[in-house]
Amino acid sequence: MNDSDALISQARSLVADRFPHALGALLGGSAARGRASATSDLDVVVLLPDGDPSRREVVRHEGTLAELFLHTAEDAPRHFERDRGLRRGTVLFLYDEGLVLTDPRGRLARVREQARAVLAAGPPPLTPDEGERARYLLTSFVDDLADTPSTERGEQLALADFTLREAAHLLTAHHGAWTGIGKWLPRRLVIADPTRGGALLEGHRAVAERADPDRLVAAAERVLHLVGGPLREGYTHRWYA
Repeated sequence: MNDSDALISQARSLVADRFPHALGALLGGSAARGRASATSDLDVVVLLPDGDPSRREVVRHEGTLAELFLHTAEDAPRHFERDRGLRRGTVLFLYDEGLVLTDPRGRLARVREQARAVLAAGPPPLTPDEGERARYLLTSFVDDLADTPSTERGEQLALADFTLREAAHLLTAHHGAWTGIGKWLPRRLVIADPTRGGALLEGHRAVAERADPDRLVAAAERVLHLVGGPLREGYTHRWYA
């Protein structure tokens, strides 16, 4: 049995042991794609009968850490819409790309089709206020990054991180594409725009490896010009509606 088969077997055992009443379950993440490392955890979606509490749990099963996404068919659509509102699609992608572990009566398949419909619709566009705020924030981070001396490495690295994050936020939104956090931010970024996204990542690496902000500043400025240009004077944000 190879490592991938072993993880799938562990996931099936986890569901059978802890959720014998489950209507269905699937395995997502790197384990489902055959890309798991020695320290990878299990991302397991479990569809529970209506009335069971939906929740997210982290457990250890047979020595392996597992993150559980527990939903019912009744409340899954609410989770999908929340996921869409965050523009990350974390749970949606688990349902879309996951490996089915059990689905004896086809309930999981029906919920999965609901998730795929939401995923196909894409994330909501930024509102005008959200777009202006994102432009203003990115402009501020770019200005500060360009002005920060390389001797202030802590400040420079923090600014590079925020610049990448805000630029990715704007660029994925411009393309109507899903974004992400953690390791999923660079993955979603290059899916949305291989050229501009790749330039942002290379610029971020240049700051980290060589204390050189010029490439990241230039890449972020290209994103700004794509969405209306830098925003400094004239920006207004009301504290209360």
